[in-house]
Amino acid sequence: MSINFINNNINHYHHDDNINQTKLFGFWIYLMSDLIIFACLFATYIVLTNNADSFPTGKEIFNIPYVLIETIFLLLSSITCCIAMCMLLKNNINLIILWLLITLLLGLIFIIMELFEFYQLISLGYTPSKNAFLSSYFTLVSIHGIHVIIGLLWIIIIIINIKINGINHLNETRLHCLSLFWHFLDIIWICVYSIVYLLGTII
Repeated sequence: MSINFINNNINHYHHDDNINQTKLFGFWIYLMSDLIIFACLFATYIVLTNNADSFPTGKEIFNIPYVLIETIFLLLSSITCCIAMCMLLKNNINLIILWLLITLLLGLIFIIMELFEFYQLISLGYTPSKNAFLSSYFTLVSIHGIHVIIGLLWIIIIIINIKINGINHLNETRLHCLSLFWHFLDIIWICVYSIVYLLGTII
């Protein structure tokens, strides 16, 4: 009787593990499709920027020190997300929630700074409809920002789930997917900062 009970638990564990691996694989496929979308946005930005002769260009409107501070906040959030995953290995629920909250705060600061940057540009008359450069710039950066907002909402949902259900197989998988998503957004932003902002002020 006890042997059958143990075997059933083992089979149930392997079944859950297989489901979680399938979900992780599916999420990797989603990230690859998202990568293609961003690649198209980068390509569009580069083409439209190179073909746009009208004022303004990145040299006139970008505030690199300000955007660098934005970038630092987002990169710090990636580190705190890593720490939260380390706390998952230790099964420390309180510290997982703490580091997720810090990640949430850093990501929120990034979004607020980005929105303020948009507000400043638009208030100066640099709207998306002004020229092809601004249109592609606002589109690329906004879509990344929307992804970050989705990530922030995801963090809130995971924190609530962990508070209610603790650490189970489902929440572990959700945390792994969140970590992949958040680091993916950091990599995309590094590309945005390098291609859009840094090169935009040089070329």
